[in-house]
Amino acid sequence: MTRYQETIDLYTDDGRLLKSDVFLHRINPLINPAALQIIDLTKRTINVNLGGIEDALKTAKLGKGKIPGRELKLPIMERKDEIIDKIRSMVQVTEDDDTEVMQFAGGKLLLVRVPTQRLTGASTYDAAITAVASAVTYAIVDTFDVGPFDASTVKAACWGSYPHTQDMEGAFVTSILTIPQNNEGIGYALRNINVNHFVMMTNRNALQGTALSATLETAGIFEMGGAIGPFERNQLLCYAYQGLNANNMVYDIVKENGRSGTVGTVVQSLVDRALEDRVIFPGKKGSYFQFYETKDPMLWNAYACAGTLAATIVNCGAGWFVQAVSSTLLYFNDLLEHETGLPGADFGRVMGTAVGFSFFSHSIYGGGGPGVFNGNHVVTRHANGVAIPCVVAAAAMDAGTQMFSPEATSKIMGETYGKIDVFSRPLHQIAMGA
Repeated sequence: MTRYQETIDLYTDDGRLLKSDVFLHRINPLINPAALQIIDLTKRTINVNLGGIEDALKTAKLGKGKIPGRELKLPIMERKDEIIDKIRSMVQVTEDDDTEVMQFAGGKLLLVRVPTQRLTGASTYDAAITAVASAVTYAIVDTFDVGPFDASTVKAACWGSYPHTQDMEGAFVTSILTIPQNNEGIGYALRNINVNHFVMMTNRNALQGTALSATLETAGIFEMGGAIGPFERNQLLCYAYQGLNANNMVYDIVKENGRSGTVGTVVQSLVDRALEDRVIFPGKKGSYFQFYETKDPMLWNAYACAGTLAATIVNCGAGWFVQAVSSTLLYFNDLLEHETGLPGADFGRVMGTAVGFSFFSHSIYGGGGPGVFNGNHVVTRHANGVAIPCVVAAAAMDAGTQMFSPEATSKIMGETYGKIDVFSRPLHQIAMGA
């Protein structure tokens, strides 16, 4: 793996310097300790909604339906400590391993961190959720001496409709990650996380949400082999300038255009910044058009990605709506290409992604709001980790224009993962680790 001599400065979400002269490779998700912790916790931590299980059993709301006659009134919250101890002991591999059970909302919500050994001894990351779902099921059955004819009802509350469905539909034991069978291809697992999850985990902070999603999107690109050889530098530069607000570029451009700017003025600001930093320079001139050139297309690509995010924040922030994100991804880069003669973000793939995204998210097709999309979706998967972070920023600023709001789809993510610094404040944590 290359050790790069070029450096960046890392800033907070409010424009304050966190760390200067950071070597580019120090933010690599395979090296940076905070990024590695995010990836590790994403794979090893499982949500358990104990309060939800108790309520579901009372009304027999199992999976996605209701089964009259299967109601069970179990005082789960009254004996939660006993149940939690049993879950911990069953999930553990050895007494002194790194198993952990964190309680939130008075014990109604749990985050169970399964031991590393369970994933080391498994072929896929679903070893975490299967272990926890089984442990929760048995802990409740054992605590209340549930008989064989009712144990299946407890199982349905914990596992949802599995195995009647491919995934654990309607389960009260959940993971950030979806099951491997739902991934679009090799290496897509870390990109298969809903935009709304990121919004809630970072408490609706646009730049922190961008950083968290960009970290996992970038890790996914590495996992699928998209950051090998010279492509590694390209991916790290995009991650730095767009995802981590390197050199305060995103913040500066948003601040410059925030009061009265438009997508077009963000294009002007980005081109001015690129000229000032000598990333691009004037090339040949036609009868009415000035072409620009660059000796470092990867760095220009990173600038274009940062500009795309800034344009998204300016435009969607002005309207407090996420719905404009796909058209912003498209037309910012369309304007940028016409202004410079150079390729837009991700060398044109962000524009291509935006066309399909507009159609599928809220146009003629209208399949769902942008908040329920992810980097694994057939529409949004094509841009290499630089489209979804923009969608997260836009959704963080949305004032309720979606049918599927973050609070409706992902509230539990904010109440659990949102309380952990490495998820809620990734800009700070990654800078500390760099």
